[in-house]
Amino acid sequence: MNIQDKFDLHLSQLPLVGILRGITPEEILTVGAALDQEGWGLIEIPLNSPDPIQSIALLAAHQPQSLVGAGTVLTPQQVREVHAAGGQLVVSPNFDAAVVAEAQRRGLICLPGVMTPSEAFAALACGAQGLKLFPAELISPAALKALRAVLPQDTRLLPVGGITPDGMTSYRSAGASGFGIGSALYKPGMSADQVREHARRFSQAWRLA
Repeated sequence: MNIQDKFDLHLSQLPLVGILRGITPEEILTVGAALDQEGWGLIEIPLNSPDPIQSIALLAAHQPQSLVGAGTVLTPQQVREVHAAGGQLVVSPNFDAAVVAEAQRRGLICLPGVMTPSEAFAALACGAQGLKLFPAELISPAALKALRAVLPQDTRLLPVGGITPDGMTSYRSAGASGFGIGSALYKPGMSADQVREHARRFSQAWRLA
């Protein structure tokens, strides 16, 4: 299965990106397995975590069925490092055309962060396969609905930032394609069992929404 097909499959099954900011290589496999058991196939390890490239390499090798990659990717060089580690997903807090272009050259899925229609259209024109709406605390469901009205109908829109299980319904009704879930899913020091329970609550909320 190619990377695009894997991305499409996971979005169709459970379009929630698990953001493991602060995770270490020593715990990545147990936490990754917990997410996999709950059906989470999209996993992001932000580059401001301890030894993130090692964590990406470990999880990508042990969970090839998952789409594993990096968050907080800010430069083309970081894209190359993620690719070399076996990562298949590049997520950024911002839109940088050079980052998107490098991800495209490497055949990776790229989800740049945007807030405005101008940023959204520019990112799509560069080849982004989806858009991270960030920070979601500043992008209401009404704002998402307005974006959805003008963007191509098949645009993947994933709000990230402050998302809770209870808050998912209003965003999904407005046209969210999925979500990125960070500290409400994982914080440094959490056990794999705690992460599994949080993941279960979010997946149940998505399906009920």
